[in-house]
Amino acid sequence: MASSILHTLAGFRQLRALRVGALSLLASVGAFSEGVRYLPNDPVGRGVVVVAHQDDWQLFMGDVVMGQIRAGDSITFIYLTAGDDGRDSVYWRTRERASLQSTRLATGVGAADSGDVGCSEVRVNERAIRKCVVANTTSYFLRLPDGKRNGAGFALHDYQSLRKLRGMKIGAITAVDGSATYVGWADLMGTVSKVIGADSAESDLMVHTSDPSVRINPHDHFDHRMAGLLVNDLRKTHNWDARYYVGYAVATRAANRSREAAREKTAIFLAYDKEMMRVNRTWSAYEEHPAFYSQCMVRTYARRAPTPRAR
Repeated sequence: MASSILHTLAGFRQLRALRVGALSLLASVGAFSEGVRYLPNDPVGRGVVVVAHQDDWQLFMGDVVMGQIRAGDSITFIYLTAGDDGRDSVYWRTRERASLQSTRLATGVGAADSGDVGCSEVRVNERAIRKCVVANTTSYFLRLPDGKRNGAGFALHDYQSLRKLRGMKIGAITAVDGSATYVGWADLMGTVSKVIGADSAESDLMVHTSDPSVRINPHDHFDHRMAGLLVNDLRKTHNWDARYYVGYAVATRAANRSREAAREKTAIFLAYDKEMMRVNRTWSAYEEHPAFYSQCMVRTYARRAPTPRAR
């Protein structure tokens, strides 16, 4: 497996600059003043990944999530936005398929074997949501409008965004395909809570999401931050353990992945990127910012979420 991944990496010229041989010298630098570090991947039985976009978990927590999947844990992925970037449905539907390619690889299902993926429309809290099952994983696509990095939204979807919804700048937000409308932040929280399974046993549940703290996780995409705040808000009434992951700022940290973790993280990201390029070569996330994406492959920083304050 390792040799095939390295061979794949060789096809990306900037990824050849990935200096995994130096990782052993940097492995001891995981503890920062903010207390953000890499946490060991202890099997918990069930994991839930709440992210904004279809490539977020691969970039910021891919090796951890893949470890849980390979350990046999049941994983639920919740993608809040369509990741549309203000573009048409061909783009965001491709992103959904690309995310499932990463999931296939993580579960060990052949990346080209689409017959092992079952997708359907389900209703949760009377909202229509796309659901796809691959082995021991389930993915839910809420398809809400991408909010743009600053949370201002895009003209194509009337400048709607998660940031505006939570800040009560707008009263409702509608999925980009018109499949569902959420009237207020509490409505969205209630639906996500149902997807996670609020009535199920919570003692073995671990939620993975973006770190909502501006201090610990500065300069992040506002959609990422809203995903973290959504989980943080839900944890005020649910006894869920959670890990908060550094987003864009991870590139400023020291490399801290082992050789094997870096290979695994790279492999699941490339599964996503290859599907994007299969449809349109210009849609490669890696080619847009090769230095940044290379840095993400050798870095994962997380903290255990603190006990939330009561409302």
